[in-house]
Amino acid sequence: MGRFHRHDDGTVHEHRHDHEHPHSHSPVGELGDHTGYQTGDDRIDVLERIFDENDRAAAANRAAFDAQNVACVNLMSAPGAGKTTLLQRTLGELRDRGVRTGIVEGDIETSIDADRLRGLGAQIALLNTGNGFGGECHLDAPMVARALIDLRLDDLDLLLVENVGNLVCPAEFDVGAHSSAMVYAVTEGEEKPLKYPVMFRAVDLVVVNKVDLLPYLDFDLDLFEANLAAVNPGVRVIRLSARTGAGIGDWLDWVASVGRN
Repeated sequence: MGRFHRHDDGTVHEHRHDHEHPHSHSPVGELGDHTGYQTGDDRIDVLERIFDENDRAAAANRAAFDAQNVACVNLMSAPGAGKTTLLQRTLGELRDRGVRTGIVEGDIETSIDADRLRGLGAQIALLNTGNGFGGECHLDAPMVARALIDLRLDDLDLLLVENVGNLVCPAEFDVGAHSSAMVYAVTEGEEKPLKYPVMFRAVDLVVVNKVDLLPYLDFDLDLFEANLAAVNPGVRVIRLSARTGAGIGDWLDWVASVGRN
């Protein structure tokens, strides 16, 4: 799906490359079979139908959240940016504040991240996209709907969706969240908003993580924020360290505001 981008008017545009990747994505099904590979208008028509179906499922998810007064955040990032570490600290703080929290944990394989979050007072539903979903590099709305079966929404105030680590595909699929945020590590370089504009443009908040490492890096934070502003002017930015807890208060305040504006 990373070769395709849906514009704000709903149309799907294919980004041509000089080569095809050998992997396939389950929503397209047999399109991963290169012996009968569909291209051009036919393929884009299939993708438009996929996005339309996803949007209907996302609307149903959002209606379910609203019916139970549950605020939902879609949390995205590249692998290793620190989503799970941030969530570990977040769950402890929210538990102390009396916020009833649920987690939809998305990973291609293993329960490693879900296991790190257990015992912190949250309901957890694990989605391994390698099991029955074709090894998808993102979560979509039907997958999240499947995960909701394992959660008691009437016993939640907040649902945090930890999406699969990827800077491309997760941004293109509405999962039904009220807001989207991404965790960005200062170790990733200043240029990422320019290289992956769809992700940075799709979010309401960018959490700049691992700021405790800034004294040891040749990283220009001002340049990063200028690049970010070029693709998403006015987006909220919070600088923090999930490891040390510096700046975590601003993140918690933002989370508390979701669905209440």
